[in-house]
Amino acid sequence: MVVAARVRGTRRWGMAAWALAAAIGLAPAAGAQQPAGSAPIRERLPEDEIIYLIMPDRFANGDSANDRGGLSGDRLKTGFDPAHKGFYHGGDLKGLISKLDYIQGLGATAIWLTPVFANKPVQGEPGGESAGYHGYWGVDFTDIDPHFGTRADYKAFVDAAHARGMKVYFDVVINHTADVIQYRECRFRVCTYRSKADYPFTRRGGAAGAAINPGFAGDEAAGQTAENFARLTDQRFAYTPYVPAEEARAKKPDWLNDVAMYHNRGESTFRGESSLYGDFVGLDDIATEHPRVVAGMIELYGKWIDDFGIDGFRIDTARHVGAEFWQAFVPAMEARARARGIANFHIFGEVMEFQPGELARFTWVDGLPAVNDFALQGALVEAIAKDGPTDAVTGAFRGDVLYKGGEATARRQVTLTGNHDVLRFGRAVMLARPNAPRDEVLRRVRLAHAVVLLARGVPALYYGDEQGFTGVGNGEGPIDQDSREDMFATRTASFATAPRLAPTKSAAGDHFDTAHPLYRDIAELARIRLADPALRRGRQVSRASGDKPGLLAFSRIGERHETLAVFNTSTQPIEAQVLVEPGSARWTSVKGACTAQATAPGSYRVTVAPLDYVVCRSGAPD
Repeated sequence: MVVAARVRGTRRWGMAAWALAAAIGLAPAAGAQQPAGSAPIRERLPEDEIIYLIMPDRFANGDSANDRGGLSGDRLKTGFDPAHKGFYHGGDLKGLISKLDYIQGLGATAIWLTPVFANKPVQGEPGGESAGYHGYWGVDFTDIDPHFGTRADYKAFVDAAHARGMKVYFDVVINHTADVIQYRECRFRVCTYRSKADYPFTRRGGAAGAAINPGFAGDEAAGQTAENFARLTDQRFAYTPYVPAEEARAKKPDWLNDVAMYHNRGESTFRGESSLYGDFVGLDDIATEHPRVVAGMIELYGKWIDDFGIDGFRIDTARHVGAEFWQAFVPAMEARARARGIANFHIFGEVMEFQPGELARFTWVDGLPAVNDFALQGALVEAIAKDGPTDAVTGAFRGDVLYKGGEATARRQVTLTGNHDVLRFGRAVMLARPNAPRDEVLRRVRLAHAVVLLARGVPALYYGDEQGFTGVGNGEGPIDQDSREDMFATRTASFATAPRLAPTKSAAGDHFDTAHPLYRDIAELARIRLADPALRRGRQVSRASGDKPGLLAFSRIGERHETLAVFNTSTQPIEAQVLVEPGSARWTSVKGACTAQATAPGSYRVTVAPLDYVVCRSGAPD
């Protein structure tokens, strides 16, 4: 638990700020003015949160008895091999519960776990097998992966987090299941994508082939109705799909075992039509336009809300699912949550696009309430890791008006410096600046986290970044595996020898050091954010940026005060005048050295050390 003092430079905490901080264990020290009561977890808005993203298998092992998921045999049967970065390592829900003090001490108010439902333990062609430790190869979407524990363990985790005032976000997979369906025409399951034009749903083996269901394409069949889909019972329009006998009932709910619920068109090229209808690296691509699928997914994931009272969904591979599905699913889940008493259920989708306009399209067309802000993530890599123009970051913010709902929606975008699918920020720096001293890499990582924690959006911290993980491996296997290191004492050689920023060692060989400089820096930034309503809910105004490294500044405007965040992405000190509100005359320091008076109405002088930042505030707290 954190024992927090008042943030430097603030005279008092406002009622809303105190209530939020008290609810998550970050209230002011004893003796400070503490209004009665605290903010109930259900009343907090999505933008009030700081999320901590965890891959359970790599975090903490609380029960070695479940390391093999109740299976016997070698790693190809159980999926367990802690010496190989592509297999299960032993982390579980009990271990996660044991580390809630550590997570809350960092300042996190919400926990997002990568998927925890039961996965196919191992898949892949001979010699290229790996395990479903990451959670994205689901087969039983109704139960917890036995490598992680049981439904009772998951309930204990959710209840323990809620008891601390922390929210829990559930990682939803709609686009695909594990690789079970095979095609008779393809060798080693490598099947070229076959388009709808070349292989229509209504014809067998191509456009000139025999009709599968005579009359299906007539006027009486126009429109996507349950009756029309029911007539399309033969799936041999593109390939001949089948399920091996030993896996005939591998999936739950049972309707997922019907090959008619899948597109069966071969491998996605991640371009054009195939992005929606192709198999995602061999995974079975669900026909999300099918009415049976829509109804089934609504019931499936609604039950997770009913049973556990979770607080939101992160949606995996959202861009690869048709808009018509999200237009039905999102309102249904929000209604299900309201019926459970969850008023501020937060839904955000993974859309791996790096331009605001591309991200915004999914809020307009698909109806997603928010997405992961990869535009900002990419801009941070450009401006801070690659020593590029600070205009890149301002440009990402300039696109906020494009989202449906504009700036209000932008405040609910989930921001990040990196995650389990892209490079850790430390590695991005080291690739861009291979000769940079380790301390410079650390300062750039710290600076990127400062932008995320002070800017609009909902910050998502990736586990291990606060311990100086860099995601640098041995060059073998997929690059994302290197970003999924063990927090506990690792038995994977490439993880053990990977470079760390400000490395520390514990007697146990784990990485839960609350004195690590990045842990301390992030915790301080979290306290600053949670104590200031403007940093969570305030309007953001860009103040300064340029076409080269250096000055980056923005204000967050509250009801009665302005908070100014100023960053220096260069290796030289900066002194400059920046725009502020004309009425912001008197200033106090929140972080770093701040001038007490504005130079003139609307103009404020700042001094920022190399690769550093300052936070200044004018006006009374909200």
